[in-house]
Amino acid sequence: MRNLQLCLSNATDCCMEPLCVVETLQVSACRGSTMLAKLLIQAEIYANSSFTGNVSENATVIPNQVFQPLGSCPCNLTAGICDIRCCCDLECTPDLKQLFSGSCYTGVFGGNVNLPFDQLCSVQTTNSAPDWFPFLCVQSPLNNTPFLGYFYHGSVSSSLVSSFKIPLQTVPEKPLSGYKQGDPIMTTENEYFTIRQQSMAGQCVGNSPVAFLQNFDVKCVTSLSAYKEGLSHNVMINSGTGDTIQQNVIYGNVTDVRNFISKPEDIQPAEVLCINVTFAEYYMFIWKGKTIEELNVTVLAGELCDGEILTQRFSVNFVSFNSTNTTELSGNPGYQVGKPVRAVNISSDTVTTLKLWQPVGSGLCTSETFTPVLFGLNSLSGCILEVNINEDCGQLREDVTDRLNSLIQATHVGKRGNSSYNDLNDLVEIIRLELPNPSANGSVGNLNGICSDIPANLNIHIITADVGAVEGIAQEEILGVQISFSTVIWQFQCGIICENKSSSLPIAASVQFIKVPAQPPIPMTRFQINYTEYDCNRNEVCWPQLFYPLTWYYTGEPYSQCLAKGLILAFFFLLAVVLSNPWSRILKV
Repeated sequence: MRNLQLCLSNATDCCMEPLCVVETLQVSACRGSTMLAKLLIQAEIYANSSFTGNVSENATVIPNQVFQPLGSCPCNLTAGICDIRCCCDLECTPDLKQLFSGSCYTGVFGGNVNLPFDQLCSVQTTNSAPDWFPFLCVQSPLNNTPFLGYFYHGSVSSSLVSSFKIPLQTVPEKPLSGYKQGDPIMTTENEYFTIRQQSMAGQCVGNSPVAFLQNFDVKCVTSLSAYKEGLSHNVMINSGTGDTIQQNVIYGNVTDVRNFISKPEDIQPAEVLCINVTFAEYYMFIWKGKTIEELNVTVLAGELCDGEILTQRFSVNFVSFNSTNTTELSGNPGYQVGKPVRAVNISSDTVTTLKLWQPVGSGLCTSETFTPVLFGLNSLSGCILEVNINEDCGQLREDVTDRLNSLIQATHVGKRGNSSYNDLNDLVEIIRLELPNPSANGSVGNLNGICSDIPANLNIHIITADVGAVEGIAQEEILGVQISFSTVIWQFQCGIICENKSSSLPIAASVQFIKVPAQPPIPMTRFQINYTEYDCNRNEVCWPQLFYPLTWYYTGEPYSQCLAKGLILAFFFLLAVVLSNPWSRILKV
């Protein structure tokens, strides 16, 4: 057993250094008789003793990362112990450093945190620098490195908010200065005034607030088991300035429930439960400026039985206080997207609109309702017509044509959203293409159940254009309307044996809005057609517009600034040419 001694050579017995044994070990790596690497390992083995010193409670002082790097010695990983091959570790004595002085870590990890950057003039000899490098290089000590300031301050950290976090719903503020378009209408209890509306998923929700100056007309399908009453009509709303507006409610009963209820075939009225429910609610807000002056509500009720499907209707319409009538405009002056297309029948002096089918219940043409054609929205709708096997083809064509023509009972449409029905200059005549002539034989091959040239599709093409702008908002106008028919061959569908039952003939109507330039475009020249290299619309590089910022057409900056910047660019271009290799060779010669 060896005697313990002081590990430090200059230590005395009076010091409180613990006794230990120092052992040195050399590890060699050889391949055959050739030594490839060697490593000296020195271990200090201390005697068992309890710690009697004072524990320091001083926190580690982190330097300001703006003026000096945070980690001056990144390889110093262990506190209080010398890290092997870390020559910048202050805890390594000179004797320990001699063991690995030739194998110290290099680079940033070894403590060289102030690396020479590419802009220093001293790196020209080591790196392949261009000829103009001495003119623009930087003379700076390594302590003033551009890498400083890349770290965040130690006491400040940015918190990342998850995009999936649902924000907390805040209590709405009570409106006192009036509503703006799109603001939710509030009640006197500082709650949202809600009406059933249709969500993005197509379902109806009952807690949707009504937005100021935004009309809507929705239909919600429900049953007796899922029926829920909406907001009470005794609720008073805030006018926008703190005044109280009470609802003026008019109640009525629905006599014809076919437009609201679809009944199953096997239902027996004597065996089901029926209650009185709301079929439709029509809200009319009278507004003036930023406030609501009046609220009129019409409620239609009826009886709903168990097993029946109810299609409720909820409509909100904002009418100006200064309006002489309740007729809604479709824009002022141009059309607004989503507003009905204005139409009139000049021969009968009847105001009407272009219509489409709106399927309800079974989808048969006999029970269909109508919806107006909305500007800017391409639509497709249809219904099913029941046809017998012995149907006369001529009569079938006439019936289908009459049903399709019932959608377009107008002769003219309004050019603009505020067009006058009494001024022909504000109207556009509807162009009707003639029906295709039917075949010589009404029934193909004189067979029952087969008819050709049935005009089953109505095509409505509406041509629009931007004709101006009001306060920066483009105004759209209708330039022309054309309707045409597409024919099909109808054949009675049956199995092996054709029974005397009705077959279905689907008929449809489609609306397509075609936007064209207000003025015809300038035709392309032969040079523009053949040489596309100089066409800025078909190439990424636009050479004709290289000097566009220096012309009078560029209005992004004052012309004097553009000219000054152009002269500066020209100066740098000439300077680069002078410092290039050919010029430097000429000067040397």
